[in-house]
Amino acid sequence: EVKLVESGGGVVQAGGSLKLSCAASGLDLWFSNYYMSWFRQAPGKERERVAAADGAGKTTITRSVEDRFTVSRDNAKNTLYLQMNSLKPEDTAMYYCAAGPTWQLYPDGFYCGANGAYWGQGTQVTVSS
Repeated sequence: EVKLVESGGGVVQAGGSLKLSCAASGLDLWFSNYYMSWFRQAPGKERERVAAADGAGKTTITRSVEDRFTVSRDNAKNTLYLQMNSLKPEDTAMYYCAAGPTWQLYPDGFYCGANGAYWGQGTQVTVSS
């Protein structure tokens, strides 16, 4: 059974930091073969792309957070990370990770493709003003 388990969310004041983790298990392929991505969705809003990392460490960060967020992965630990600094109330959302064997190119960079992708249950990030 494939599992993606996000952790590290919580409540933080504006200007604070959080580091999210996404631990993968049960994948069909080696973890390094998967394009890993972070998405977020705030109440009443559409899901938004945030960041991605391929198995070689190449990364994508969406422009709205590129000066504050950093994505990384540890293939030996089957884990994807999202370091979030200088958090703002507008960063409040449920953050999801996804793993896909293919990639898809968007205007802000590559993210894991929808075909064959696995999703986690999400971790809530709440930034208070």
